[in-house]
Amino acid sequence: MSALLAPENTPFAVALALLGLLVIVQGVGLGHLFPDPDFDLDGADADFDGHVDLGGGLASLLGFGRVPMLVWLACMLACFGLLGLSLQHMVEGIFGDPFPAPAASGAALLAAVPANAVLTRAIGALWPHDETTAVPIDALLGRRGKIAIGRASRGNPARATVHDIHGQMHNVMVEPHEDAASFAEGDEVLLVRREGELFYALDGQGPIRIAD
Repeated sequence: MSALLAPENTPFAVALALLGLLVIVQGVGLGHLFPDPDFDLDGADADFDGHVDLGGGLASLLGFGRVPMLVWLACMLACFGLLGLSLQHMVEGIFGDPFPAPAASGAALLAAVPANAVLTRAIGALWPHDETTAVPIDALLGRRGKIAIGRASRGNPARATVHDIHGQMHNVMVEPHEDAASFAEGDEVLLVRREGELFYALDGQGPIRIAD
C-alpha cells in the first residue's frame, strides 16, 4: 500500500481511485447521471466524396463509439493505472528507483492509449448494441395509412400517417393515384407510388389487398 501511495505513483493511484468510484456509481444505480454522448462512427472514416475524415477515423481507432463512454473511461483508467504501476515496479527493479511522476505518467499514457483501444474494440465486439429500426422511405410503399390533415386531391396533397413494419409512425404527403379520386380526413389509403417526398395512394378500402 505504501508503494501505491508514494508520490511517484500518485497519478496511477488517482486513476484507480476514479475507477473504483465509477464502479461504485454504477453499482448503486447512479450511472444515469452521466449520459453517454451519441457517437455514430460507423463509416466515419470517409465522407461521400471519398475524402478521409481523420477525426472520425482516429476516434474509431481509439475505440470511441464501440462501447458506452463510461465503459471506455473505466478501461482507460484501468489501463493507465495498472500499466503505470507495472512500469514503475519494473523500472525500480532495474535501476533501483522509479521514474518521477510526470515522466512515468507520460510513458504510461503512451502505453495505455493503444492498450485501451485494443481492449475496448474487443469488448465492443461482444457488447450488445441496439438494433436500428430505421427503414428506407420506399419501404412505406404498399403500406396502409390514414389521412390525418387536409383533403387530398390531384395537385393538392394532404398529410397522412403510415406505420412501417416496426410499428413506427411516419407522416407523409399524399395525393390520389387516380385523377378523379380524393381523400378526406380519416380515409384509409394504400401507398402505391412515390415521386420525391410525395406519395400517391389508392383507396385503402378498395379491392387491392396487401398484407400489413
